[in-house]
Amino acid sequence: LAYTFTDTFWFSAVEGEVYAMSSMFTALVFWMILKWEREADQKDSLRWLVLIAYMIGLSIGVHLLNLLTVPAIVMVYYFKKYENPSWKGGITAFLLSIVILGGTLYGIIPLVVKLAGGIEIFFVNSLGLPFNSGTIFYFALLIGGIIFGLYYTRKKLKPVLNTIILAFAFILIGYSSFFILIIRSNANTPIDENNPEDAVALLAYLNREQYGSTPLFHGQYYNAPAIKFEDGSPFYVRDTNAKKYIVSDDRKGTIPVYDKRYTTIFPRMWSNQQAHHATYYKDWAGIKGDPESRRIPTMRHNLKFFKDYQLGYMYMRYFMWNFVGRQNDTQGMGGILNGNWISGIKFIDEMRLGPQSNIPPSMQSKGRNTYFFLPLILGLIGLFYHFYKNSKDAIVLTLLFFMTGFAIAIYLNMYAYQPRERDYAFAASFYAFAMWIGVGTFAIYDGLRKKINPTFAASASFVATLFLVPVLMASQNWDDHDRSNRYTVLAIASNYLNSCAPNAIIFTNGDNDTFPLWYAQEVEGIRTDVRVCNLSLLNTDWYIDQMLRKAYESEPVPMQMTWDKYKQGTRDYMPVFAQGAEAQNIKDVVNTILDDSKMAIFSNNKRMNFVPTQKLYLEVDSAKVVSNGTVSPEEAEFIVDRIEWEIPVSIVQKNMIAMMDILANFNWDRPIYYASTTGNDAYFGLQDYFQLEGFAYRLVPIKTTKDPDDIFIGRVNTDVLYDNVMNKFTWGGLNDPRIYINEDNSRLTMTIKTIFGRLAEALEMEAHLLAEEGEVEKAMKLLDKATNVLDEAIALMPNHLLPYNYFNLPMAETYFAIANTIDSVDANAGTKAEKSRIKARDILEIMISNSQAELDYYLSFKAKFVHLVDREIQQNLGILQRISAIAEEFDDVEIFSKASDAFQEAYTPWVSRRGGYM
Repeated sequence: LAYTFTDTFWFSAVEGEVYAMSSMFTALVFWMILKWEREADQKDSLRWLVLIAYMIGLSIGVHLLNLLTVPAIVMVYYFKKYENPSWKGGITAFLLSIVILGGTLYGIIPLVVKLAGGIEIFFVNSLGLPFNSGTIFYFALLIGGIIFGLYYTRKKLKPVLNTIILAFAFILIGYSSFFILIIRSNANTPIDENNPEDAVALLAYLNREQYGSTPLFHGQYYNAPAIKFEDGSPFYVRDTNAKKYIVSDDRKGTIPVYDKRYTTIFPRMWSNQQAHHATYYKDWAGIKGDPESRRIPTMRHNLKFFKDYQLGYMYMRYFMWNFVGRQNDTQGMGGILNGNWISGIKFIDEMRLGPQSNIPPSMQSKGRNTYFFLPLILGLIGLFYHFYKNSKDAIVLTLLFFMTGFAIAIYLNMYAYQPRERDYAFAASFYAFAMWIGVGTFAIYDGLRKKINPTFAASASFVATLFLVPVLMASQNWDDHDRSNRYTVLAIASNYLNSCAPNAIIFTNGDNDTFPLWYAQEVEGIRTDVRVCNLSLLNTDWYIDQMLRKAYESEPVPMQMTWDKYKQGTRDYMPVFAQGAEAQNIKDVVNTILDDSKMAIFSNNKRMNFVPTQKLYLEVDSAKVVSNGTVSPEEAEFIVDRIEWEIPVSIVQKNMIAMMDILANFNWDRPIYYASTTGNDAYFGLQDYFQLEGFAYRLVPIKTTKDPDDIFIGRVNTDVLYDNVMNKFTWGGLNDPRIYINEDNSRLTMTIKTIFGRLAEALEMEAHLLAEEGEVEKAMKLLDKATNVLDEAIALMPNHLLPYNYFNLPMAETYFAIANTIDSVDANAGTKAEKSRIKARDILEIMISNSQAELDYYLSFKAKFVHLVDREIQQNLGILQRISAIAEEFDDVEIFSKASDAFQEAYTPWVSRRGGYM
């Protein structure tokens, strides 16, 4: 019952992910070995072991975490079969369990498919047989071997060997659930990641080759220089025209060999994938005075990072979340304000995390849950009692706890910092500890029954522990784990799709702006005419294959590249040459890229395609873009003859090559959009031709010249955006006080506020221009629309539900601008103008109050903690300065005075205290 209400499991249980089912398999196989233990002396007890093997096979198709139950299962078997266990026997059994675990993980799982792939290639390429002939032969041979083994061992009366073969067979039967992927992939469904249509492709899918590898036993440090590159295993793909498997990527020179001085056993600080990894490694390992990361880390540094970050921060912190308490649901990045464990006992928490009694309302979170150490204490009582009463069973449970906790931390070898919290990976470990909570209840009963009436002792211990642990955990966690009435993700995904014109292509980039859109289309059937094109996946040949097929009502993406031009290992990347001052037609550039006779020869004698220029242009058919609605007739005069831009990078990857191909061939027949959350890297330098129409920018042949200090992108189509925001978009209960807006949803509101703010600002600017031209009535209508947009934004995201932040400042600014424009248009509309000013002041006064409360809180920290909240102090001081600037611009003396005073009241003591600490 306690595990039911733990933070990690409850979150996983109500999420559409694999971890809830993974927890189910963990519990199921552990329960099954206990059932076997009870029936071990019966003649048919081995059926439980065979069933466990089948469940492990099935669980492989869910998540590999379940394999970590194997050591505990083996120890149950050992303790049951050997009445007088010894240390030597126990260690031998444990080592055998590791062999079984490793044999399954590194043997059965990859080798079964690897052998199938190897034989398949041999049969097709060497013997000239049809596709899949080798796979059929291999599995026929494998099944035949199993049948013969079972027959032989039964005939020769070898029950142990028979059981082993039977267990192996049932693991394979469970593992065969992966055949569903092959069947599904051959159906060419709209979502078909990695395209595992045969044994060869399935192996790459299972090996997760696109994610790279992580060193475990021996490897490099983060700053290890590569002294040479060795060849990897060639990658084969099916060529239906040649009727054989061809080498798509020879992978020559793809495996770095590092300087041995920079390698170590048990490498913990290994990642050089991103520059900031080195910074965080050095912070956690205590490496100082090495700004260029040239110093070779020592094993002491290596183990310190392992202890403090991988075990402490990325496991024990999660453990404490579940059995002591959690500070909030904001991702922790090593600071004291977010993501830490917390107990609810003031003096303990304040020693670690600073003041806890005056947390301002804007920082308070339903994700703050405190259990006062009670679940931990009860679990520890259960642990010690378990060892006291039955050490063998306690060892088994300890092994399960260790293998699903500390061992996973070792295996995952996580770098700092992770993109998201990883507590879900350790759910089975928390499940094991929760068993000790149950044992702890019995321990309390056992102690009480010796002093009071046993019946009363049973009732008292049960009721007391029930309310002190599971009920407490449920009451604390309910408000932030209850997802009732929250449909924000689906609503925002629908808004992304509904931002697009019919038959559009929308480029996305990350998981969070792609998977919800897929769900909306696949499950809800929303806007299936829109083609979602993920730029990260567009680096792969199998995804380009999918883009070239029709999906539901969405036509194929227009591209001229054929499979041989984009297959893996071909045009994975290429340099961009900055040649000539004149822009080149993108059609000609794409033709050059695809022409193998125009390869360049580089210093290593390697021939490679290249992009011949950084400056591109795309021709515009002005009549077509007006007739198909890309540009309205009223704005036809602004259409440019051609779009000109510069590629912002010196090397382009396959995804950008594919995007260039699409741009060269779409001929303005289909609308092209870029999700507003993809980031500048994905925009390919086209931002000056973007038009905001919702949660996406539309590519239009109108150039927007902007001030270099303007942080916003492109122009705003006020008619389309207003209709979308005010009439079409839904918000999934965002302003419903009953639902909990977690960190992920809260981040979405930044985008929403930006959209509302830009729309209102654009409407006000249009009204101002109309007013200068004497179009008073039209100007007033636009000002009313701008006011309605801001009013809707405030109603949708009120301060008491979503505390105002920096993204609310433009709203206040626009309210002031609306008031000034109203005054300039109609001297008799003073009341309306004053109402707009009041709304602006309301926003700014709330923000001043929020910042004051937060600054008061930060400045109440002891001197040793103040430097840990410097960034937050500076952010709030920056907000107060910005408010002062807005108030000064619009001549609001009262707001200016309040913001300036609040700034000075915080700035002076902050500088004094920070200087004193330093």
